[in-house]
Amino acid sequence: MTRVTGDWLDSPATQVVMGLLEDGGHLAYAVGGCVRNALLAVPVSDVDISTDARPERVMELARAAGLKVVPTGIDHGTVTVVADGEGFEVTTFRADVETDGRRAVVRFADDVHEDAVRRDFTMNALYADRRGTLVDPLGGLPDLEARHFRFILDADTRIREDYLRILRFFRFTAWYGDPEAGMDPEALAAIAANLDGLDVLSRERVGVELVKLLKAPDPLVSVSVMERLGVLAHVLPGASITALGPYLLLEAEQGMTPDPMARMAVMGYFDGAALRLSRSQQRELELFRALMSGTEGPAELAYRHGSQAAQIVMVLRAASLGMPMPPDLPAELSRGAQAKFPLKAKHLMPAYQGAALGEALRRAEDHWIAQDFAPDGAALRNWLDEG
Repeated sequence: MTRVTGDWLDSPATQVVMGLLEDGGHLAYAVGGCVRNALLAVPVSDVDISTDARPERVMELARAAGLKVVPTGIDHGTVTVVADGEGFEVTTFRADVETDGRRAVVRFADDVHEDAVRRDFTMNALYADRRGTLVDPLGGLPDLEARHFRFILDADTRIREDYLRILRFFRFTAWYGDPEAGMDPEALAAIAANLDGLDVLSRERVGVELVKLLKAPDPLVSVSVMERLGVLAHVLPGASITALGPYLLLEAEQGMTPDPMARMAVMGYFDGAALRLSRSQQRELELFRALMSGTEGPAELAYRHGSQAAQIVMVLRAASLGMPMPPDLPAELSRGAQAKFPLKAKHLMPAYQGAALGEALRRAEDHWIAQDFAPDGAALRNWLDEG
């Protein structure tokens, strides 16, 4: 018998929350990503709990146990129970009544099978009680063991319930699928038949999902299939995967941490505002756009933007423009990042004031960089006086 194990399940907080539901006469199962990841032996981040108890009953039991409870999504059956400082989303079993491709009207259910049927993929419809006993209402375990993502029952129906599931399919496949086994043909056919549904989704939901996909260790297979089916043209118009493969190879050779904005940039997409990305992500995309076709060396890039951004830019240039990687890149990045401009405003006063002072500092810094960080403060002041 397959059992679910892990520190996340054995933790006192998890056991308290699941236990108060069971002791109150209800079913309580960990569900979805935590069970899937535990069985795949990959890290578990969040623990979601599914129960036949109605939200008001969950709140009653939690408060009776002295726990804080927040009605985060009570209309949809979800409350957050806080134990030992950790929040657990506890959701009543649900069944879909009506869907429009973006949101669903649900009713509460008493049966775990009904709850499982409304989920997206068979390996996400796995449940475990607090003792680790696996509950598999839809036979998803064989799919998980094969790392095969398959929509529950009818793929077309599942997609029409929420078109974001198209992107979730590719994201989960990138993270957990077997790239050698290929993708589910029924899923791909249903995706191809429902591409227009992507256009009804909020750009923010699309952006969040794409960032998660592009964080995967190797998203190339998923993104390649997305391009072939026409998905990429809907969510990243104008993007191309031509340079993505070379970028990923160089990224791995350099031992770099996956950066979804860099991967988006190498596909030629820079409109972070259209995807409602965070301001920092938009700034990162704009930085890569500005620097990818530049000529600054790695030391200058590292001095101006930090060694991490400089390394990414050099890899972006190599992948997209066919430029060779500098053989001494680590040393140049370190040299640039550690360089200290030897002049400060006080060194040029009172000879320079106001706007002239700022301009003098800028010219001196540009000259210092062009001279490979060599001139000292005195040499730079003499250079300014002679200019």
